Amino acid sequence: MAHQVETMAYSGEIPWHGLGVEVSNDLTPSQMMEKAGLNWSVDKVPTFIEIDGERIETGVQALVRSSDNKVLTQVGAGWNPVQNEEAFEFFSEFVLSGDMEMHTAGSLKEGKMVWALAKVKESFDIFGGDRVDSYLLFSNPHQYGKCIDIRFTPIRVVCNNTLTFSLERHADISYRANHSSKFDGDKVKEAMGLAHEKFAQYKEMAQYLGSKRVTAESLIEYYATVFPKTSGSKDIETVDDLSRNAKLAYDALEKQPGAEYAEGSWWQAFNSVTYVTDHLQGRSADNRVYNSWFGSNQARKVQALNKAMDMAEAA
Repeated sequence: MAHQVETMAYSGEIPWHGLGVEVSNDLTPSQMMEKAGLNWSVDKVPTFIEIDGERIETGVQALVRSSDNKVLTQVGAGWNPVQNEEAFEFFSEFVLSGDMEMHTAGSLKEGKMVWALAKVKESFDIFGGDRVDSYLLFSNPHQYGKCIDIRFTPIRVVCNNTLTFSLERHADISYRANHSSKFDGDKVKEAMGLAHEKFAQYKEMAQYLGSKRVTAESLIEYYATVFPKTSGSKDIETVDDLSRNAKLAYDALEKQPGAEYAEGSWWQAFNSVTYVTDHLQGRSADNRVYNSWFGSNQARKVQALNKAMDMAEAA
């Protein structure tokens, strides 16, 4: 596979990026972990330097993968790795109760980022057939400086765009934990206990965006803000003045999958941004996988949603 996706397994239809190995949707979390090629652990190993033939311990430790002795990162003594087994065990209670089913899992960036995505058995339909499903994403980085991140992630079925789940207007709701303390799955479950309420509020936001109309001028302003120009004149008056990616979003407005739902609204405009970030940007499919969940495009979608709500309220 290409260089971002190392291993991956998925259930159901082939993902939009076309990567991974197909598996059944009734796997336990531990079975999903194995099928995704993630049944390995990491160990902290002391590192040394050699001076005049003498090996001297550096005080820095290497995080080494058990399956191939690959060094994933370097960490300090107080850095606590979360094993893949612990991450997948987090889903067991939900899967066994029938509230979720394992959907995709895999390794990105040569093992530095492991993720698991479970489908929550909850969805909503708006605008006569525009369906949004709810998922729980567990990101388990084996890399210094990266936090464990667990978030609810709605996915728009018609185009498989990953959306942003916000409880408050300007807050990206998730649970983040650094590696300075031991991972506490029960604490996370308590923090994420408002899943149903969050999903209901997301539906309200979507319906609100769909009720507010865009204008030609407001669209240009919107795309110019979400995809700002990095060179040349910053004066934006027409579509021709927009950046390349802003023009992609403008062109996708009426051509994207699901464009027929809430036509001419801020919901349509917002989804044109998520369509571009998830399906058109990036050099390859696996680059888009990483960026849509963990990279710059994830943050861009937060900005796009907030800006759409601001402009809808001003409409």
